[in-house]
Amino acid sequence: MTDEAAADFETVHGARPSGVWAAPGRVNLIGEHTDYNDGFVLPIALPHTTRITARRRADGRLRLFSAQGDGTITDLALDHLKPGVVTSWAAYPAGVFWALAEAGHAIGGADLFVDSDVPTGAGLSSSAALECATAAALNDLYGLGLSAPELAVLAQRAENAFVGVPCGVMDQMASACCTDGTALFLDTRTLEQRHVPLDLAAAGLRLLVIDTRVKHDLGDGAYAALRAGCERAAELLGLPALRDLRAADLPAALDRLPGELRPLVRHVVTEDARVTATVEHLDAGRIAELGPILTAGHASLRDDFGVSCAETDLAVEAAVAAGALGARMTGGGFGGSVIALVAAARVAEVSEAVRAAFRSAGFAEPVTFTAVPSAGARRTA
Repeated sequence: MTDEAAADFETVHGARPSGVWAAPGRVNLIGEHTDYNDGFVLPIALPHTTRITARRRADGRLRLFSAQGDGTITDLALDHLKPGVVTSWAAYPAGVFWALAEAGHAIGGADLFVDSDVPTGAGLSSSAALECATAAALNDLYGLGLSAPELAVLAQRAENAFVGVPCGVMDQMASACCTDGTALFLDTRTLEQRHVPLDLAAAGLRLLVIDTRVKHDLGDGAYAALRAGCERAAELLGLPALRDLRAADLPAALDRLPGELRPLVRHVVTEDARVTATVEHLDAGRIAELGPILTAGHASLRDDFGVSCAETDLAVEAAVAAGALGARMTGGGFGGSVIALVAAARVAEVSEAVRAAFRSAGFAEPVTFTAVPSAGARRTA
C-alpha cells in the first residue's frame, strides 16, 4: 500500500492497516431498468474507484471514516445493526456487514478509511462501488472465500434491505465483476455473464461521459414506484417477470394492460432487445453502428419510462447535433449522467458544444470525461 494511505489510516484509527481494496463505479452502455425485470444489461466499469483501507477489530465494532465526509468517525456495534438504524453514507458499508452476518458468515469488526473519486449522485454507481469495496475487504480480512458474483449479490442485499433502495443487481455485478477492456453482458436472472471486448480506441472512438451535475436520489420513492409498476404489469400478464414477454407478443400484451403500465412494459421489452442487438454489433466489430441504438434507448427512457430531465435531454440533443454518433442517459435517471459515442477527434468539439448548450439554457456547467472499460473490485495493496 502507499505510504500516504497507511499514514491517513493510522492518523484516524491509531494503528497500521492490513491492506487496501478498490471497487469501481460504472456506466451502463445499454440496458436501463431491465435488471429488476430479470433482463439483460451491458455495463462497463470506470477507472474511478472507491478505495477502502482496512484492518480487523476483535471487539465487534465497526468504525468508519470517509475522506470526503465531515471529519468524524462513525462508530457502530455490529450486533446492533439493523435496517433503518444508520441513515448517513455509512449505511452502505454497514449494510454489507449486516448482509454478510445475516447470510451466516463469521465476521467481526473492522476499521475502515474510505476515499473515493467516483462522483456521487451522478448515476455512476458510487453506492455500489462503496458496497463492493467493503465486501472485497471483508472477504479477504476474514477469509470468507466468496466469489465476485456472490459478493455482488450480498452488496445488492445490503442496498435493498438495509439502505432501502430497491435496485437490481447490475450496479454491484459491474463493480465486482467487470474486467479491463470489456463490457459485461449479464443475464440478471441467471447471473450468467460474458465479457464482451470493447476496444473503443482501436475503432477510433471514445465513450464520453457527461455528468449533468443534477443530483439524483433513488431512495426518494420514484424508482420504487417504477419497479412496482413493472412487477404489477408482469403479474397482470401472468409472467414471472417482464423479461419473459417476447417482442413479438408486445402489441397484444399492451392491449391487456391499463394505460399507465403500457409505456413501462414497452420500454423494458424494447430495451432488452437493444442490449442483445448491441452485443451482436460488438461481436461483429461494428462499434460505430451503436450510435442509433444508444439514442433510441434515450428516447425510450424519456418518453416511455419518464426518467429523463431537461438537462439529460439537452446533453443528448447537443452531443448528437455536434457530431456524436449517439447518446443516452445512463443509470437510474432523474438526473445524473449521459454517455455519448464520439469519434476520438471530435471529443473536445462535442464536449464544448454540450457546455455551450448548458450555458445558453442557464444550467450549471457539466463535467465531462472519457470512460475506459476498467477492472472490477480487487485488492490493491
